[in-house]
Amino acid sequence: MNNVIQKLKRGKAADIEGLSTEHLLFCNPLISVVLAKYFELMMRCEYVPKGFKLSYIVPIAKVKDCRTKSMTCNDFRGIAISPILSTVFEYCFLERFEHYLKSADNQYGFKKKVSCSHAIY
Repeated sequence: MNNVIQKLKRGKAADIEGLSTEHLLFCNPLISVVLAKYFELMMRCEYVPKGFKLSYIVPIAKVKDCRTKSMTCNDFRGIAISPILSTVFEYCFLERFEHYLKSADNQYGFKKKVSCSHAIY
C-alpha cells in the first residue's frame, strides 16, 4: 500500500473533497494500514462507496493562443478529477489482480507496450 502511495504523481489538482496526493504522502504512516483494512472491507462486502464514483471535469484549452481566436466547445477537452482514495484503490487492485486481468491481442489503446504504430503495422 505504501509503495502505491509513494508512486502517485505530486502536484495534481485536489479531488472533490479537497484531498490531494500530498495529503496521503505527508500524513501519519498508519494511513497505509487504515486504507488497506478499508479496501479489504470494500472487497469483502462487494461495496463501492458513492464518493468513489464522483469526479469533476476541468476544461483544458486545446489551442495554444486563445487570445487571438474566438473559442468554441470543440476547442476544449475535459479532464476528470477523480477522488484520490479511489485512485489508490484502483492501483492497489491492479497491483494485486493484474495477472488475472487480460485484454484481447488486437486491443492497442490504453495498453502497456503497444501503440498506434503497432496497430497500423
